[in-house]
Amino acid sequence: MRAVIQRVSEAQVRVDGTVIGQCGPGLMVLVCAMQGDTEAQAQKLAQKVAKCRIFQDENGKMNRSVIDVGGSALVISQFTLSADTRSGNRPGFSTAAPPEDGKRLYELFAQQLGALIPVQTGSFGADMKVSLINDGPVTIPMEV
Repeated sequence: MRAVIQRVSEAQVRVDGTVIGQCGPGLMVLVCAMQGDTEAQAQKLAQKVAKCRIFQDENGKMNRSVIDVGGSALVISQFTLSADTRSGNRPGFSTAAPPEDGKRLYELFAQQLGALIPVQTGSFGADMKVSLINDGPVTIPMEV
């Protein structure tokens, strides 16, 4: 599985003009299940995201996790993280998990992360409009 996490002051997602999820301060997490990914990988990624130390401690060092700071997360499915851009100008997405597997693993990831911190989500497969205030900016790619 792949993810991109962003430390945010706030984030929200809209579908058809209605806010369906929001968070802040905390993390905005874009998640993509790849072909062959497993439930164990979804669980491991949730742990890795929750424990990633990208928040400042009392000395201004990135040494605290979203758990440590009492933050929340907005989790968004993003199959385009599977993009293969090695040839041509049009990305290929053939390495993304099939939609039914992608949805199942995305939901499991959000559930596992939600056991550790407050989580809201987007809508798998929907045309979503995401807005955020990236704090730092801090943006970290992850893969398990």
